[in-house]
Amino acid sequence: MPAITRRTLLGSALGAAALTGAATRNAPGAAAVERPSIIGTATWGAEPAREPITMVGPPRTIVVHHTASANVSDVSQQAAYDIARQIQQWHFARGWADTGQHFTVSRGGFVLEGRHRTLEGLDGGQRQFPLGAHSLSQNRTALGIENQGTYTSALPPAAQWQSLVRLCAFLCQTYALAPSAIQGHRTFDSTDCPGDAFFAELPRLRTDVAALLGGGGTTQRPWPVLRPGATGFRVTCAQRLLRQAGHEAPTGGVFDDPTTAAVKAFQTSRSLDPDGVVGRLTWEAPLALTRRNGDRGEGVRAAQTALTARGASVTVDGIFGSGTQAAVERFQDAKGLTVDGVVGLDTWSRLLA
Repeated sequence: MPAITRRTLLGSALGAAALTGAATRNAPGAAAVERPSIIGTATWGAEPAREPITMVGPPRTIVVHHTASANVSDVSQQAAYDIARQIQQWHFARGWADTGQHFTVSRGGFVLEGRHRTLEGLDGGQRQFPLGAHSLSQNRTALGIENQGTYTSALPPAAQWQSLVRLCAFLCQTYALAPSAIQGHRTFDSTDCPGDAFFAELPRLRTDVAALLGGGGTTQRPWPVLRPGATGFRVTCAQRLLRQAGHEAPTGGVFDDPTTAAVKAFQTSRSLDPDGVVGRLTWEAPLALTRRNGDRGEGVRAAQTALTARGASVTVDGIFGSGTQAAVERFQDAKGLTVDGVVGLDTWSRLLA
């Protein structure tokens, strides 16, 4: 799906309708996040999907969007129903099977199920979700959340923001995702979505979600700080993670000029201060991308490099198989972490500390 065209047409269709009157697994000891109220498709009046909806999972990312529609003043529940129905009709007109995204958060803070079967996956206990149609490159691996409005220069109203935080926190808890899994649409596809102003606030969204998941979120992970001139396995890991993120970097374990340039490019892509120093904000942007069994590539090589440096006997081949998972689980157990075999931010920080 061509993202820019989709946004332009969606904004045009919904804006016209408005002018005519017309929503990580908890750290040890953290309090559980309550399930937010989510209005199902039957309640807001969705039409049946035009084709069978396939379930996939588990998700690896939460992609945040804006609808690029009018920033309406009507924040009623009925207005939320209206926007949900309008989006579904627009997506039908594009030949899609159903609403593309999994959730919609209205400007009034109402959270609605988007694609049919989303609540089935959310409440089913199997960490599944419907195959979506909201991000060309991430549909099979990402949950999609549309936020009603246009946030190029404006920001979501408080009610919408608070509902988004609660929804994201519950999704992270349910699907064992770290807050760093929350990303803007433009991170993956050629689009302005979710708008410049909103995209710049995504670090705050992750912080707010982390605080809700952690019952306050005051404890920071023990990340190393890497600067130009640094050497060693931590630098090698950072270089491989930069390559995983699509930036050119050597892998020799020396923080040289090309590495500095790659770090700055990555920081710019995540709306961070491009200072060329790899600290907590850069690691959690996330440079330290979650890796799990079945993954392949430079990010897995980074995890295997760190495990080897910590004494594990694993092959640095970029394939996350049963041997790598077992090594991760042994490391997690030794460090008192949740033993799930997934290299998320908590495990990354301990591997690299």
